Amino acid sequence: MSSSAPTLVLVHGAWGGGWVWRRVLAPLRDAGFEVHTVTLTGDGERAHLRRPDIDLHTHIADVIGLVEMEELENVVLVGHSYGGMVITGAAVELQQRHPGVLSGLVYVDAMFPRPGDGWGVAHSPEVASARLAAAAENDNSLPAPNAESGFDLTPEDAAWLNRRHVPHPFGMYRQPLDYDAALLEAVPRLFIDCTDPAYPTIEPVRRLVREEPGWQVVEIATGHFPMVTTPTELIAHVRGFAESLRS
Repeated sequence: MSSSAPTLVLVHGAWGGGWVWRRVLAPLRDAGFEVHTVTLTGDGERAHLRRPDIDLHTHIADVIGLVEMEELENVVLVGHSYGGMVITGAAVELQQRHPGVLSGLVYVDAMFPRPGDGWGVAHSPEVASARLAAAAENDNSLPAPNAESGFDLTPEDAAWLNRRHVPHPFGMYRQPLDYDAALLEAVPRLFIDCTDPAYPTIEPVRRLVREEPGWQVVEIATGHFPMVTTPTELIAHVRGFAESLRS
């Protein structure tokens, strides 16, 4: 562990972009953290790069590329929703290629795959079938849901997300993430569980992080986008975890 503040790398979920973290950036930087956001290939302002063959490894490479090009050290990867898949894969690669660079992992209402799991493995047959059908009709990309329903957002915030959300590349939906779990066993991990309303596709992960050793779990009584609905509370949890990693 380092005596300096960790560097935070924020990774959005499906349909989003680096823009989704807007409300937490200035407060985290004011608290002394170096903060970077990643926009995954095919999403956000990089939507023009969307193509059918984008997969999970494309997005893992996005994160690794940022860490390497910025020559970051003492890194905490923070992933939201689908971004949990990405930071898990990126963490494994960092452990293999740059030992000592990774300091911790934060899963914000996010997917956490066991070795061999894919993004869609935890989804019900009904959800998986609907998503596969929607992607097949949209050049292997998944249209964004209407943010007005199911996320506990104000009308203004729902409109803000709806204006910015774009179809998400879908090549990774059934793609397994194979890795050696031992590489992450010693990495501190925080799961931030957004409980009101709880996003259904995250439910298996909620159980897993409470049953397996090595996890810290905190709850926020809000919907699936705490960086939008409760940024102050999200910042407090991320900041507290990151500061606990100082030696």
